[in-house]
Amino acid sequence: MLQPLTDGRNGYEVSIYNRDVRAAVKGNQSHILFGDHWADIQFQDVQAQSETEARKLMSRRYPPDQGFVIEELTALG
Repeated sequence: MLQPLTDGRNGYEVSIYNRDVRAAVKGNQSHILFGDHWADIQFQDVQAQSETEARKLMSRRYPPDQGFVIEELTALG
């Protein structure tokens, strides 16, 4: 069960995939760096003060210039 955060942060569920891996898998190949599972939506949880901060944190961890795409970001709770 999710508990409310007391420091002003909120929980977010992020749906993310890698467009380069998706293209490689579609062409029956594998990406040189990232596993084939990144072709499918992966769910990650992040704690942040706002949706904007959550996107920023995820973009640092999963850089768009490396093919990562945030498909959806949903507030939890």
